[in-house]
Amino acid sequence: MSNWRYIPNLITALRLATVPLLVLWLFDGQFYNALLLLVLMGLSDALDGYLAKCFEWKTVSGAYLDPAADKAMLISAYVTLGALNLLPHWLVFIVILRDVAILAGALAYNFATRRLEIQPTLISKSNTFVQIVLVLTVVYDQLNALPVIIIQVLIALTVLTTAASSLEYLMEERSRRVASRQPGKQA
Repeated sequence: MSNWRYIPNLITALRLATVPLLVLWLFDGQFYNALLLLVLMGLSDALDGYLAKCFEWKTVSGAYLDPAADKAMLISAYVTLGALNLLPHWLVFIVILRDVAILAGALAYNFATRRLEIQPTLISKSNTFVQIVLVLTVVYDQLNALPVIIIQVLIALTVLTTAASSLEYLMEERSRRVASRQPGKQA
């Protein structure tokens, strides 16, 4: 196997390593630097995904590392922006609660079946996209004031997609449990 196939993992690891810098710059009020770093993180996420798919450089570790890096960035950004009172604390709570609930469900499923399967759905991907757009918009707003309605709409969309995604995962988990109880069926 070629060592080239680990390039996406290296890009992802570098993205993960920059999360503390993002938090530092946000707390320090260096919003321009933070915004640039967020954009670079997004571009690196697209690049590592492209390389993994296009050149078939997918690895098991990359399948776990990439979403972990994304979640580390998002959760860190939400907690920091909440601590700075740039996002409502209740929103930070529901965003984190959703991720913790999904992770707990996945780990419980893994414990019961010895398989860990977290497949992002269209609603989940939409939720992540809206969450990222909200973070970028809030940081940009610190540099160039935007109309308040833009952030309010993005907060509403974040709540809506977070709730929809949470319900979807709950229904999926329930259907797995029902299927696993039926004789001759596997979840």
